[in-house]
Amino acid sequence: MRVLPVGDTALLVEVSSGEEAQALHAELLRRRAGGELTAEEIVPAARSVLLDGVPDPSRVAARLAGWDIPRVLPRAREAVEIPVRYDGPDLPEVAALWGVPSEEVGRIHAAAEFRVAFCGFAPGFGYLTGLPNRYGVPRRATPRTAVPAGSVALAGRYTGVYPRSSPGGWQLIGSTDTVLWDHARVPAALLAPGVRVRFVPVGAG
Repeated sequence: MRVLPVGDTALLVEVSSGEEAQALHAELLRRRAGGELTAEEIVPAARSVLLDGVPDPSRVAARLAGWDIPRVLPRAREAVEIPVRYDGPDLPEVAALWGVPSEEVGRIHAAAEFRVAFCGFAPGFGYLTGLPNRYGVPRRATPRTAVPAGSVALAGRYTGVYPRSSPGGWQLIGSTDTVLWDHARVPAALLAPGVRVRFVPVGAG
């Protein structure tokens, strides 16, 4: 663990893996809820967690070094289910990388249970972990200038759903009508760090 000051009232805590970042994020939230920690924002990323609005960053940094961070346990609440049509244009390429027929990609993907590791890139975009490492795929050599909203995609070890049309280089394996971001909804984002997610196949594919 490496703790770096960010301005006068923030800390960036770097760890060695995504799993450690998720565990640290959960522990920071728990301690803030219990009154042991004061921070306005606790924001996870791939291998770090940002604490913003910390009244005494140096004191918190010293305390962090002695913490025992337990691993993340599955949440008891039900997973968010996202219906998906496995009809993406990159199915053949992903199937070739996995060494399976194209129709197997959807079955393998839907069999996994995912967890939102962190959010970013665009409002409502969650980086989901859950596929075994052997199913990691590279980003496209040439990104698309416009990826349709609702596209279900893979990159590296992550799965994501594009909340709106935008450029992107992820491998597209499916599509969904689920709204990931709605400013009129409370909360606006369907997905948040720690939320469990399952993809449910619908239609052909």
